[in-house]
Formats: sequence, structure tokens, C-alpha cells
Amino acid sequence: MIDIEKIKKDFGDDILEIKEFRGELTIVIRPDKNIEFLSYLRTEFSIDFLVDVTAVDWYPKNPRFEVVYSLYSLNSKERLRVKVPINDGESLRSVTQLWKGAGWLEREVYDMFGIKFEGHPDLRRILLWDDFPGHPLRKDFPLRADVELPGPY
Repeated sequence: MIDIEKIKKDFGDDILEIKEFRGELTIVIRPDKNIEFLSYLRTEFSIDFLVDVTAVDWYPKNPRFEVVYSLYSLNSKERLRVKVPINDGESLRSVTQLWKGAGWLEREVYDMFGIKFEGHPDLRRILLWDDFPGHPLRKDFPLRADVELPGPY
């Protein structure tokens, strides 16, 4: 069982917000604590399955992005969402050391939003070609981009 009071006690000021809505728990943490906090959840509460890594673009707000980790405990059957706010141009440490499957998920976030993950073993585009101009899930990406498609189509 996830103990919110223990988390508050152990991480204090590193937690920016804790929300519970309709039985879903969301914890917002400081960007420089993502590895420590996710590792802590894994060891202390058996949060052993990384379901997804994605991002939200809050443009023009600051910080612009939130990287969202969707987590699950196979043991207690509990879900947890961890959000990490970052500004444009900032990066997060990769969680591939905790979950190998994060490699593909972080590459997708990089490709679609341009968010970089330090220490990622192979951070390159996964859905679009290398020379694609920009990152299509950013809110400032033009709706009708004049992008020339590669190859004979």
C-alpha cells in the first residue's frame, strides 16, 4: 500500500504537489529528483512496472512541459502517476537504469516533444526521420507544416 505520509516525510520539499482524484494518486516532484524518487517508489512500495512515459505541453505557461510516468505495482495492484515539470531546453535523467523498457518510451517523448533524457543509451528519433523539422506534439508546431516527405510516395 502506498503510504502518502511516509512519502511526504522521506521527500519533503522535493514534492511539489500530491493529488488524489477518483482513487488515482498523482505526485509532482522536482526535476532533479526523478531518479531518486522513482527508485524509492520501486524499492519501498514495490512499484515495479513502468506503464508509460509521456509528456504534456502547457505552452505558453512556465514550466512548459510535464513529463508523466505512469506506474503500477504488480504486487498490490496500485496505480500511481508521477509528474515532473521542466522548462523548454532542460533535460531529465533517463530512467532506463530502473526500467529497460523506458528506452523506447523516452525516445518517443524526445521525438514528439524534443525533451532530452541524460544518460539514455540511444536517444534518437523513433517515429520520424532524422531531418524532420521540429517536434509535432509541441503546441507551437504549425498545424499545416510544409514538410517534404522523404522517398518516392
